[in-house]
Amino acid sequence: MATELDDAAVRDAQPDVPQVWWAAPVDDVLHRLGITPAGLSEREAEERLDVLGLNRLGPPRRRSVVRELVRQFSEPIVLILVAATGISLLAGDHVDAFIILTIVVLSGLLGFVQEHRASVIVERLLDQVQIQVEVRRRGKVVSVLPERVAPGDVVVLNAGDIVPCDCRVISAEALELDESALTGETYPRHKRADPAPADAALTERHSALFQGTHVVSGKGEAVAVVTGAGTELGQAAKSLAATSPRTSFELGSRRLGLLLARVTVVLSTAILLLNIGLGRPLIEALLFSLALAVGVTPQMLPAIVAVSLSAGARRLARQKVIVRRLDAIEDLGSMDVLCTDKTGTLTEGRITLASAVDLEGRPDDVVAERAAVNAQLQSGFTNPLDVAVLAHRTPAAGWHLVAELPFDFDRKRLSVLADDPDGHRVLVTKGAFTKVLDVCATVATGGGVEPLSAHRERVEELYRSLSAQGYRVLAVAERDLAGRTSVDVTDEQGLTLRGLLAFDDPPKEQAGETVRRLRALGVRLCVLTGDNALAAAHVAEVLGEERPTVLTGPEIDAMDDRALAHAVARTDVFAELTPAQKERLIEAVRSTGSVVGYLGDGINDAGPLHLADVGISVDTAVDVAKSAAALVLLDKDLQVVVEGIRLGRQTFTNTLKYVYTTVSANFGNTASMAAASAFLPFLPLLPRQILLLNFLSDLPSVTLAEDRVDDEDVARPRRWDVHAVRNFMVTFGLLSSAFDLATFAVLLRVFDAGESLFQTGWFIGSTLTEICVLLVLRTRRRFYRSRPGWALVLSSVLVAVVVVAFPYVPDVGDWLGLVHVRWPLVATLVGITAAYVVAAEVTKRFYYRSAPSGFTTAVSGPPPVSSYHRRLAKVAHEHGRTVPTAPTGRRGRRARERQAARRHGRAA
Repeated sequence: MATELDDAAVRDAQPDVPQVWWAAPVDDVLHRLGITPAGLSEREAEERLDVLGLNRLGPPRRRSVVRELVRQFSEPIVLILVAATGISLLAGDHVDAFIILTIVVLSGLLGFVQEHRASVIVERLLDQVQIQVEVRRRGKVVSVLPERVAPGDVVVLNAGDIVPCDCRVISAEALELDESALTGETYPRHKRADPAPADAALTERHSALFQGTHVVSGKGEAVAVVTGAGTELGQAAKSLAATSPRTSFELGSRRLGLLLARVTVVLSTAILLLNIGLGRPLIEALLFSLALAVGVTPQMLPAIVAVSLSAGARRLARQKVIVRRLDAIEDLGSMDVLCTDKTGTLTEGRITLASAVDLEGRPDDVVAERAAVNAQLQSGFTNPLDVAVLAHRTPAAGWHLVAELPFDFDRKRLSVLADDPDGHRVLVTKGAFTKVLDVCATVATGGGVEPLSAHRERVEELYRSLSAQGYRVLAVAERDLAGRTSVDVTDEQGLTLRGLLAFDDPPKEQAGETVRRLRALGVRLCVLTGDNALAAAHVAEVLGEERPTVLTGPEIDAMDDRALAHAVARTDVFAELTPAQKERLIEAVRSTGSVVGYLGDGINDAGPLHLADVGISVDTAVDVAKSAAALVLLDKDLQVVVEGIRLGRQTFTNTLKYVYTTVSANFGNTASMAAASAFLPFLPLLPRQILLLNFLSDLPSVTLAEDRVDDEDVARPRRWDVHAVRNFMVTFGLLSSAFDLATFAVLLRVFDAGESLFQTGWFIGSTLTEICVLLVLRTRRRFYRSRPGWALVLSSVLVAVVVVAFPYVPDVGDWLGLVHVRWPLVATLVGITAAYVVAAEVTKRFYYRSAPSGFTTAVSGPPPVSSYHRRLAKVAHEHGRTVPTAPTGRRGRRARERQAARRHGRAA
């Protein structure tokens, strides 16, 4: 079993290699590590892991049951309450202290059980997604987890692979790495095996590979030198972790916490001073104020969030979506723009070579042969286009590889230098049409080789014709290089264009319906692809976009950031993109205020996946894409994303139900107690009763995590809105206080209640109203038109029965300070609760009409436009005039609010 060492021990135990190992010859490094290029044996690797520990940046995050349990009682306000109860215990009030501590412990245990169950579920789901690394063990290539890579392991790297630790390059063939995660450098760095200077900066160590980087193109082998906390990334891990950005859900939770903290401090301080001013005992007044402070805060929010998100993760797993970062579920529900690649998502993903044609558009065996040679002899990343070429045709026997230039995303070409069966040495190039055409000087025709300039217009017309039919078009060219044994980029000049390859990947049968469902959910779909603009536009048209707006990579480069942010809002397809342009597009979409998701699985998708609010990849993606994603699809189907969006919104909505209903009820109760304290000669509720009421009302709230959600609540993107929380809390809190005051009046004037009867009556009435109003305020519909979950109904009924029964249970009632209540009073409290339900329902209708955003921020995206403006815009467009816009400013905002109110009224 591999042991775990601290950072200093790991550094001390690293192999005895030169301190500047990137400057040492390869043989010296291998000798110091005690290995050969064949690598370690399995036994040697395990022995080194036992001594040095696993290849991790820090100790694993072991789930400690004790730590989770202690954390439930580490909130400052709970600690203060426990301390105050201890003082009460010393003062001789043993019963009160015992009951309060019991309730606090039960609340903590409830939160612990819920959060612990959620964390176990998430861990089990994450085990389904594993990233592995290829290493050479005694000459045999095997796959291991990155944490099982030991110093001395020979790591085998291809395009798309991640680098598991700091390594010394042994061999490299056009090996280029993206080091931006570590160095911030945008462009890939070329790597080779010869020693780098000892004083070379991190970015100039061409013989070193660093953990946290990934292979962009080429291939190579490297020996693991430094692992775990000793790596360059390990040294920077603490500072990187300290600057990690907060998610939108975390920011919303933080703003909510600050709002409740201000309310809690003001109310509890005011009530404490008031009770002291009225001459009540200090300990009693302190406990009362602290109990109110606990009561006004939604103590179960962390547990509710954990349960909601884990339940969402479990439901997503049933839809073949694995959640790697829990808070991504909320971002998925808030998403209003989804950027996706084309191949395999909108299309079938079964690419076939439809035809290999000469420059006249006729089938040509020579073009197919050259393409097959290029596809078979290249040794870099295996891609679907090469597979399609080889499925169409295999090259003749006798071709031999001499050298190659791997594909990269700047050149968009792949070249191989090979000997044909007759011994002629030729450079065969295959790649994007425009990129290959740029390095061609001649074309092959039936009459021989002629200048490109004489045929350029005809060749480009053939390319456009094939692209407009939806084919992805590549070009094939060649050049004689007799006597050459190696090639570089400068040799890709003066080529002879042979012909074109037309690849077919038809749209999925259900893709059009899926796109329409996304639009119905308020999510705009943008296609980001490296394909040419004509082929990408064709796919968009097949999917139902009548006249898709297309923006190409060169056009994007010509725009500044402000112009690009303006353009992305009205563009459907982005074509001919480089990885850097994809990243810039994601940043531009986010700058407009949208929550953006990105779906990709290639090497060039790692950057956009990191930048997007929701990075989505697939289980078959390259490692670097999978590790950058927050969600991993086990089935690359956009329909799965649609279901994920709905589930994300359901999860977020259920979280917000707890926040809104709990803070409004708690605020109302606290305000009522503040008012009651001013004129009552006794405390309106004992501290133990306040805490028990808070605990009991939380029991049904826990079941909100899996409550049913109305269709309109998942129809549009949802987000935090702390202002809406404040307005809701004040509106319905004051409504609750109004009925509390009515209850006070009934208890004092009608039933002539003394201290114990008053406290018992309000304890029963307050709990009943909290439970009933939860069923009313959990939905924007009329409460009887929205069916709650069975767990919510069952727990609500059980709590109501228990609360009414408490005063009649021997000893329990006495311990809690409750007395027997006559049934006329119980019936009166039930009547007041019924009146409160009606009032809450009526208030809710008016509230949502004046605040149509409901539980969350108003729907993101462009403002609604009236049918009049749509008709006017259509007429103007037909006559070539300026298209009018919806009213802006205060007048436009009011018009849109009236529209939204009418829509929400109909929906409810």
